[in-house]
Amino acid sequence: MIDLLQMIASGIAVGSSYALMGLAMVIIYKTSEVVNFAQGEMALLSVFLTYMGLEYYHVPYYIAFPAALAFAVFLGCFLEFAVLRRAKEPNVLGMIIITIGLEMILLGFVSWKFGADPKTMPFPISPYDSVMLGEVFVSALEVLTFIVALTVMVILFLFLRYSKLGVAMKATQQNYVAARLMGIRTNRILMITWGISSLVGCVAGLLIAPVTMQPYMMWDPMLKGFAAAVMGGMTSLPGSVFGAYIIGIIEN
Repeated sequence: MIDLLQMIASGIAVGSSYALMGLAMVIIYKTSEVVNFAQGEMALLSVFLTYMGLEYYHVPYYIAFPAALAFAVFLGCFLEFAVLRRAKEPNVLGMIIITIGLEMILLGFVSWKFGADPKTMPFPISPYDSVMLGEVFVSALEVLTFIVALTVMVILFLFLRYSKLGVAMKATQQNYVAARLMGIRTNRILMITWGISSLVGCVAGLLIAPVTMQPYMMWDPMLKGFAAAVMGGMTSLPGSVFGAYIIGIIEN
């Protein structure tokens, strides 16, 4: 019984990372019907730039991590504005191919700049520190991952449901043309959506990096997040979260 609880606890921690990646992909799909296969590598670039700041320039944690999130937002907005929006006669398949191309470019850049060897990500909490919850031992990093992921999910749900920007995003998703006729700046909404999605993915990357950090570190979480999103129908945020935890628990 204890072994089962141990596996469930570890599965929940792993599933939290998958849930963040799934949410990031669903956010974009809900507004543009584009499956962003560059999601993992967008986070990867932010994480490796954070590593460079911490390891090479000794930037304090309280500066490096917020800077990583800010860069992630900028990267997402920039890619939507400079690449996706410029596509001629865009269609869903063409957009997906573009995101695959972006994934290859970002992965190639990180591999060229930082090399393929595994790195050790400086982090305030060691992945080897453990805490005891009842009769179950879990790592302190797993506890942090669950808490941070849960916090991000709650903030994201509240933002999309109650904020003006969240309502505009929902209107854009439901009827793009009608949203434009109502005065919603749909291009701006799409750009912001990519920025938010990139930020959520970056949070997942920063939580994964202390355990494994190498150029392909985000490939598996991205695929598992995509699978979770598919389980939720690609449009349901709660469904993708539920799917992510199911995958995480079964995987363990």
